Amino acid sequence: MSTPAQLGTITIGQAPRPDITPILEQHLPPGVSCVHVGLLDGLTRDEIEQRYAPQGDQPTLITRLLDGSSVVVDKARMLEVLKQKAAALAAQGCRYVLVLCTGAFDDLAAGDAWLIEPDRIVSPTVAALAGGRQVGVIVPLASQMASEAHKWRALEYAPLCAAASPYAEETASLAQAAQDLRRQGAQVLVLDCMGFVERHRQVAAQASGLPVILSNAIIARLTAELLG
Repeated sequence: MSTPAQLGTITIGQAPRPDITPILEQHLPPGVSCVHVGLLDGLTRDEIEQRYAPQGDQPTLITRLLDGSSVVVDKARMLEVLKQKAAALAAQGCRYVLVLCTGAFDDLAAGDAWLIEPDRIVSPTVAALAGGRQVGVIVPLASQMASEAHKWRALEYAPLCAAASPYAEETASLAQAAQDLRRQGAQVLVLDCMGFVERHRQVAAQASGLPVILSNAIIARLTAELLG
């Protein structure tokens, strides 16, 4: 019988994620076995849009499919699938379950596994690093500036927010968002989506001249410490 994977990861989209998993694997201790699953695995775009299309003005998430394209889905419907996948990974024997999304999810559990939720880690970490400085947050969707605002309550000042998708081929919108936040008074920027990678951090830093915190880098490093 094969040994159960030590770490299970769940992406909102389809696994594996070639943009995120290399960052995670770069920091994990040697020999850590992983299994990667996605909430939309095995579904066509038509099936995804039929089952999980955004509902009016309800909170949404944007994620990546295997073909590299992105899709916007209803957050509440994703939560139900996320709970099922987390429980399934724990049942498979995963000791740790990592959610590859910085969105805030209520009442999430993973059986006996150690659940790692980025939204509970990134915002307090940023608050501790920023201290009394003004934080600027870049999210993938404009609608998330309101729907995800509550998770930044640990900050001394309400964050300044802008939107730019990590799944766009161009980076001009990200550079513009970073410049706009700098002009509004931001002193440090946070790329609030696991889909933002190092090249995005570099674009935002060069455009703004500010320190830029990459969410998935924080999570990768801390997860590695936990599994070490």
